[in-house]
Amino acid sequence: MAQQGFWSLGGDNAGANTGNQSPSTPRAWCQAAASKLSGGLGSKLCALLNVGELEKGAEPAAKQPPETEPAACGCNKSCNCTKASVVFSDLYSTDLLPAMDSDAKTMIFLQEVVDILMAYIVESFDRDTKVIDFHYPNELLQKNNWELQSEPASLDEILISCRATLKYAIKTAHPRYFNQLSTGLDMVGLAADWLTSTANTNMFTYEVAPVFVLLEYVTLKKMREIIGWKDGQGDGIFSPGGAISNMYAMLLARFKMFPEVKEKGMSCVPRLAAFTSEHSHFSIKKGAAALGIGTESVICIKVDESGQMIPADLERRILEAKQTGLVPFFVSATAGTTVYGAFDPLIAISDICKKYNVWMHVDGAWGGSLLMSRRHRWKLDGVERANSVTWNPHKMMSVPLQCSALLVREEGLMQSCNNMHAVYLFQQDKHYDLSYDTGDKALQCGRHVDIFKLWLMWRAKGTIGFEAQIDKCLELSDYLYNKIKDREGYEMVFNGTPQHTNVCFWYLPPGIRYMEDKEERKKHLHKVAPVIKARMMEYGTTMVSYQPQGDKVNFFRMVISNPAATLEDIDFLIEEIERLGQDL
Repeated sequence: MAQQGFWSLGGDNAGANTGNQSPSTPRAWCQAAASKLSGGLGSKLCALLNVGELEKGAEPAAKQPPETEPAACGCNKSCNCTKASVVFSDLYSTDLLPAMDSDAKTMIFLQEVVDILMAYIVESFDRDTKVIDFHYPNELLQKNNWELQSEPASLDEILISCRATLKYAIKTAHPRYFNQLSTGLDMVGLAADWLTSTANTNMFTYEVAPVFVLLEYVTLKKMREIIGWKDGQGDGIFSPGGAISNMYAMLLARFKMFPEVKEKGMSCVPRLAAFTSEHSHFSIKKGAAALGIGTESVICIKVDESGQMIPADLERRILEAKQTGLVPFFVSATAGTTVYGAFDPLIAISDICKKYNVWMHVDGAWGGSLLMSRRHRWKLDGVERANSVTWNPHKMMSVPLQCSALLVREEGLMQSCNNMHAVYLFQQDKHYDLSYDTGDKALQCGRHVDIFKLWLMWRAKGTIGFEAQIDKCLELSDYLYNKIKDREGYEMVFNGTPQHTNVCFWYLPPGIRYMEDKEERKKHLHKVAPVIKARMMEYGTTMVSYQPQGDKVNFFRMVISNPAATLEDIDFLIEEIERLGQDL
């Protein structure tokens, strides 16, 4: 298949396409595009990139430079278009649609914006550009006038602001950006995001979002099928992020056990207890705080060396809670912890939840996407037993932010828990099937269209495309782990092969490798990762996260979810850490 060549880690095709880009790569790309794109877009993109290349390495001016006079329209042949005659310094937002006779000016303005975006996109994938043009906050505040004014700015100034914003933005699509779980930039997903912003509608009723509501319906059903629920039965919703999806799950678990809480509040409910691992996401405690359950009611369960919840400790703590008068109602197992990337033993946990009649939630915000991989989905064995699952396609599947799904096994529960029957939106005498008015089961009223990005990417890649993308990232993490586990100057945070793409390690500079005083060595080691990270950002070469964990001092947490990354980028990262840390 053609996809295998695209996703392969080695071979001539991979090297030619991704491994060894030269400074001329964007120029070669846009020269080819110039002959294919209409309206002179390709030529204009080349001009923008050439300017960017000339300025590489130069310090930006203290203040924004004045906008130059408009260039020629960029058409490849003589024409009568008005693009060259448009002077944006004389135009304002009121000169654009819906103003009368503003079609041409609007299209030309939006074309300028697209030119800026296209240049940024191509530059983001160029390894010779910086991941970040870092400035300290006070410097960045002084370099540009970010203040809001009473008087409107001209469209010329608006375009300058667009360029400045992207100039100082983090290039999360850059092949050497590894800082967050959400990385990369998918072109089809980006196109879908542009489309949904253009449609600018709301997800609460079929009446105002007919296609998007149907796409959410079919996609959530497909995701439930992949989890393993019979015929994709159940319910679900796309929420603003994994933290909100986890809070939804806790809300539903409480309502399932004590439905009266919806009307009477927490005063009619006994003191509840929720359980999650010591390495779980902070959103579990945050959800308990927001719902009035309280963070003290979240009981953290011990984990083993690799970060997996210990089922025996879970059962012990449930029994202890019952003996002290608490009512266990919710267990959150994690499929891919944020730091270690650990997968809790879901089958054993589900047995305990069934035994004590406790809602089982699986927080698969990070690791849920491994369900798309035949090679790795075994790590979530038992997920089909869960009452609810959080799954964030904006992480391992590289769907543009935001895209988080909560999947619920019991159909109708979300509606019962959250509906308020607002008659101005959810009239009961509409002329279509009211089950497609999904807004009343959500906590939000206004809800962004997140589904179209995932749906369109799924159409473009197919399930096998997502599978190849995910498998590639896990292969890269294996490559990194195997390269550094026995390398001088590196020490792994825990023993054994990482379960996900998280590779956690310390880098020990030559100056502290042979320190005999363990406490002194530990104190020095704690400072290493922050200094190297700061230098990475100042040079702009790469970005990797670090943190402490329990009694372990700061270590690097390398995560790989960027489809653009290659073996060469992993090699570069290792060399860059050593270069930036050799004098520490």
